[in-house]
Amino acid sequence: MSPSNYRIPLFCVVTLLFWLSMYTCVPILTPYVEHLGASHQMAGLIVGMYGLSQMLLRIPVGVVSDRLHKRKLFIVFGLAFSVLSGVGILVSHELTWILVLRALAGAAAATWVDFTILFASYYKKEQTTQAMGTISLYNSLGQMIGILGGGALADVFGWEAAFLLGAGVGIVGAVIALFIVEKFDPNEKPITVQAVAEVASDRILLTVSVLAILFQLLTFATVFGFTPVYAQALGASKLGMGVLTFCSTLPTAIASWIGGGHLAQRIGERNVIVLGFVLSGIFTVLIPVTNTFWLLVVTQALAGFGRGFTTPVLMALSIKHMDTGRRATAMGFYQAIYGLGMFAGPYLMGLLGDSLTLKQGFLIVGLLGCGAAALSHAMLRAAGAGTGYVRQQADGNGLRRL
Repeated sequence: MSPSNYRIPLFCVVTLLFWLSMYTCVPILTPYVEHLGASHQMAGLIVGMYGLSQMLLRIPVGVVSDRLHKRKLFIVFGLAFSVLSGVGILVSHELTWILVLRALAGAAAATWVDFTILFASYYKKEQTTQAMGTISLYNSLGQMIGILGGGALADVFGWEAAFLLGAGVGIVGAVIALFIVEKFDPNEKPITVQAVAEVASDRILLTVSVLAILFQLLTFATVFGFTPVYAQALGASKLGMGVLTFCSTLPTAIASWIGGGHLAQRIGERNVIVLGFVLSGIFTVLIPVTNTFWLLVVTQALAGFGRGFTTPVLMALSIKHMDTGRRATAMGFYQAIYGLGMFAGPYLMGLLGDSLTLKQGFLIVGLLGCGAAALSHAMLRAAGAGTGYVRQQADGNGLRRL
């Protein structure tokens, strides 16, 4: 089989294993560190450290990989860091060390820049949204399997089993990643400091990056942060926490495909983003009024559709208007900026949980998400982004923006 035939399926497998490895601990991490004695605020800091290290590293990763054209190397490093993080948390029970190891997991996640850019290079430029929808699907599938597997093993064998599973899968993924097909344009000029500054000041990129901050804040305050703690208060077991996160991630995987590949073409990218914020915000507001575990699962599943609609479309808008030689830098900037939301979300929820209550924290964050829906429409319209594309009819100039 030629590289052109197997490169996309192989890459999808590596993507799935990478996120499976990263997410086996997600449904139990916040309850686990609170079990070790952490306050809500400290637990939020540990969860948020994953986003903070991404914020610091993703721009350098994007710039360096644009200059070196070695995206495959960064992908292998990402899987190796995931393994080290899982093994470290497995053997350490000190909160300070766990904080450092979650920063290492964030360093692994920073290589997602190279996953997305290399995968997009396998497609035509006008197929960027489709490519992001496809890779987001495997991103979500990996997270989903890791979440359920980690919760199930933790329920049977104890907390540490989830970290052991993540490390083992990461090793397998790193070996398979050695066979990924590298692809770049040999005529591309290395990106300069001036070009980096131009990328960072791009109006569309700045707009979608700010919106991504708000969206990641909402996501990491809830399903990847404190929703499992709320579920535990309703009587959920470790497996139950895994089921909750799984049921919120499955709709995300489905909606990533629908939103990125189909829905955006029908109603426009801007409207898909607004819809995602509305769904996520409303069903976060409803968390405090749920009094049974399965009702909580339903709310988070519906919020999952919102995440799946919005994420690949924002990702595609960050790079689809960029020259290929600047795409990794743009994606690095975009993912670094939204790392702020991944840090701020759980940390904010931890502060609100300690100073008020978790219920009030969910209400505040959910209202913020609803407000962000209107904000996203106004910002995208002002930036001239997210209206979708149609093909020119007569002059053969390719695509124009609606």
